[in-house]
Amino acid sequence: MESGDIARRSRALVTAVAVTALLIALYTVVSRLSGPEVYGPDDSEIAVAAGGRFTVEVPDDPGGGFHWIVAAPRPDPAVLRPAGERVPDGGGTRWLDFRAVRPGRTDLRLLRCHRCATGAAYEPGARALNFRVTVG
Repeated sequence: MESGDIARRSRALVTAVAVTALLIALYTVVSRLSGPEVYGPDDSEIAVAAGGRFTVEVPDDPGGGFHWIVAAPRPDPAVLRPAGERVPDGGGTRWLDFRAVRPGRTDLRLLRCHRCATGAAYEPGARALNFRVTVG
């Protein structure tokens, strides 16, 4: 094998690695820019395509003993399902993720509660958020 062949193969390998790295970076940027729609406490209507995802951003104070739950009446699982939650290291905000299963309408009720037992909506400091979710 001649040294010219080795140099050509090395250049091809370096080019392939560089293109792969560029594609990964591009995918990361596009997926962050086109990520799920984020809704907040001031929103009441959510529209999402079937198979899509969305996030509800709520204030969080883990030191106060309160946390957020999907409360009764729970959304129709044929239309909407919880898909996890995220809390940054510093706290202050919690993101609740949801996945739209198929077309339909359902209500989503979130409750900030301490004990989260029967009657939790009436606890001092409790807070409820209600959303009408339309999946198209």
